[in-house]
Amino acid sequence: MQEYDAALKLLLQGSATLTMRELTGTVVKKWLNVEMPKVRSLRLDLLGETADGGLVHVELQSSNDANMPLRMAEYCLDVLRLFGKFPRQFVLYVGEPALSMGSELRGPDVMFAYRLVDIRTLDGERLLESEGVGDNVIAILAGLRDHKEAVHKIVERIASLAGAERAAALAQLTILAGVRHLWATVEQETRKMPIDLDIREHEYLGPIIKAERQEGRQEGRQEGRQEGRQEGRQEGELTILRRLIEKRFGVLPGWANKKLVSLTAPELEDLSERVLDAGTVEELLK
Repeated sequence: MQEYDAALKLLLQGSATLTMRELTGTVVKKWLNVEMPKVRSLRLDLLGETADGGLVHVELQSSNDANMPLRMAEYCLDVLRLFGKFPRQFVLYVGEPALSMGSELRGPDVMFAYRLVDIRTLDGERLLESEGVGDNVIAILAGLRDHKEAVHKIVERIASLAGAERAAALAQLTILAGVRHLWATVEQETRKMPIDLDIREHEYLGPIIKAERQEGRQEGRQEGRQEGRQEGRQEGELTILRRLIEKRFGVLPGWANKKLVSLTAPELEDLSERVLDAGTVEELLK
């Protein structure tokens, strides 16, 4: 989920000022990139300074971590040591499963707490109306009446941007769409708009796809040494394709998995090249 974190950090540090205000109740004047001077080398997701000199710490979390309260307490004490003041702390949960983490740490004569926010509780409709394209993009993760209509509005807004800003916003939208299984919807909408961007060539998504293919091929080569070169190649291509399909459309249906297992290595490789052009799993495997 590192690509989601990277996209969200850039958005929150950029034009998503309304999102930050909705989350923290304040405006960050400047961002502080801090790696804590400890053996653990803790790195905060976002640490900002407000106009009145206060500190705001935001962690982005895509899974339910039972140790989150302990992690936040450690972050809090490290910030206190480094800056001499307590930060106001927030954990922004962006995962798909229901939020089940705790937000406090209790012990004998000790009580520590921070604010835990499920991004789906933020008003996505309000973020869609923001003038900041970062807020518009983040709206896809928030509470919305109609996600597909929201994607249409966001892509329409992105299409009005110019050059690098448009490319960056579209790439960030594409990344975050994967969290809500809306990748195909984003691609369908971009085809209707005057946007010329091949995500396979983008600085964010290109390396992700390349890494998935490389990892799959490595697993395939290892399997090949054990069971034969041909079987290893087929297993590697199957691993690649499964991962790309799940990144694109979500969990692979049972019928689709059976279809993939029956295909040859060249057929699997051909499908992996076409996965970004298909609108649905059905269209890809018809």
